Amino acid sequence: MQGKFQSKGTSYGDPGFSIFLRSAFSRHLGFDNQDLKKPIIGICNTYSEINRCHTHFPVLVEAVKRGVLMAGGIPLEFPTISLGEVFTSPTAMLYRNLAAMDTEEMIRAQPIDGVVLLAGCDKTTPAQLMGAASADIPSIMLTGGPMLNGEYEGRTLGACTDCRWFWQEHRAGRVDEAELEAINLALAPSAGHCMVMGSASTMAVCAEAMGMMLPGAAAIPAPDNRRLRIAEETGRHIVSLVEQGLRPSQIMTEEAFVNGIRALQAVGGSTNAVIHLVAIAGRLGIPLPLSLFHELGQSTPFLANLRPAGQYQMEDFAKAGGVPAVLHELKPLLHLDTRTVTGKTLGENLDGYRRPQHEKYKAVIATLEEPIADTGGIALLSGNLAPRGAVIKPKAASKALLVHTGRAVVFDSVEDMERRIDDADLDVTPSDVLVLRNAGPVGAPGMPEAGMIPIPKKLLQQGVNDMVRISDCRMSGTAFGTVILHVTPEAAVGGPLALIENGDLISLDVPAGSLTLDVSETTLEARRKAWKRPPHHESRGYTRLYEEHVLQADEGCDFDFLRCAAVDKEATK
Repeated sequence: MQGKFQSKGTSYGDPGFSIFLRSAFSRHLGFDNQDLKKPIIGICNTYSEINRCHTHFPVLVEAVKRGVLMAGGIPLEFPTISLGEVFTSPTAMLYRNLAAMDTEEMIRAQPIDGVVLLAGCDKTTPAQLMGAASADIPSIMLTGGPMLNGEYEGRTLGACTDCRWFWQEHRAGRVDEAELEAINLALAPSAGHCMVMGSASTMAVCAEAMGMMLPGAAAIPAPDNRRLRIAEETGRHIVSLVEQGLRPSQIMTEEAFVNGIRALQAVGGSTNAVIHLVAIAGRLGIPLPLSLFHELGQSTPFLANLRPAGQYQMEDFAKAGGVPAVLHELKPLLHLDTRTVTGKTLGENLDGYRRPQHEKYKAVIATLEEPIADTGGIALLSGNLAPRGAVIKPKAASKALLVHTGRAVVFDSVEDMERRIDDADLDVTPSDVLVLRNAGPVGAPGMPEAGMIPIPKKLLQQGVNDMVRISDCRMSGTAFGTVILHVTPEAAVGGPLALIENGDLISLDVPAGSLTLDVSETTLEARRKAWKRPPHHESRGYTRLYEEHVLQADEGCDFDFLRCAAVDKEATK
């Protein structure tokens, strides 16, 4: 085959001269013209020294390169922007679409025949899948893997579920500075992303379930030598994908997304995955309405006993069989004829699979016959407060609060919340509903992970550890509590959240799937007429572009000009 290195590149108006010039400049890469006729494999690398989840990526890149070379391809690494979740201001989500654009354009612009997507933090994995879906050349995902478990005084620690738990205990006065520092030292003990079922782990699970990653690759811990082996195997498989001409659009079909959503529900994954999966599917013209997530959640059992909704962590999940074990249990519910990056169907990948048999592993991954719960880990809500939907993780919430009515205590922005939440004069009781608005895609901007509104300190000191909390922003997949998120439309574009006043009654009924503001329509209409849209945060640059073109949460928060037109056409039927 003639690779793109020979046929694609900068044009100088003379095709022969263009090839002659490329040949001269490529000699410094160490390959001759015969080498460059082989499949050219790009390694799209989000490594950055500022992104701690990616510290081990250089050795993974070398392993991928070995696999590519062994399979007869030529590996060429290239960088894209890196989004480290805890170091990117104001929030990594603001830049997910920029990373997706970077990925897409670099894949499209460079003379490569296939690409390995190497990512691992919360937003890098969905950004790369979005970009690869749009560029649509043979692609395979490889994530960096989760950290090993932390430990303090015999207790297993997980970033960043325990970050939040112990900080809340510190605010309540039950953990002092010295102990907090000792815990801090043990929270993130190795290379890799968060080791609970947070957003990074969840998106890796979904990518594997959808067929974009090799079986078993999602859960292997970052420091485990098996990750180097699977990195090398990934390099070999991308060459095969190029030879077959198998593209993301042929793998990430509507049926594959159904498989991904079932896996998401079965592992109790991050609510952020709802937004990301909708965005990836939107690039391919596949509508994923929130009603589909709800329908699949009601018919998918909860199998993975993983924090923050359960007891164990990713290291234990990997030992228990990881994603293949979950998919093996879910076989009767899956589309087994979907194609995967192995070149085989999902069913063929699972044929003959035997999950680890030790009894302790069943405590980590339950069976289909004896699930942890009959329904999945994410529930959808709707009502006059969320006309286009909202999400909650019932398995990580307080059961006593899943049906609740309380007074609204309203914060108009993240800054307002930070300023007043611990004010001793704040009029708040344990039965109230904390409301944060103007923190959505447009309102923040960027939809930060501020939805786990802190419990007011004076209530923490009374022993209150959870309250109903509602916002138009997100929360980390590592977080927990009775937290309603992604209320759509958001307040900044005139959604009902903008109309709530302190003291209004809000009713939550998770079993019924409802979220209701108990205020008459006449009163709401009067408030709506008085409401004024807030001004743009920025007058120029990427943030201004973001505010003008970002879609709402139920549409994946992608840019309107990046979605495939087919998905918008389908949505209007």
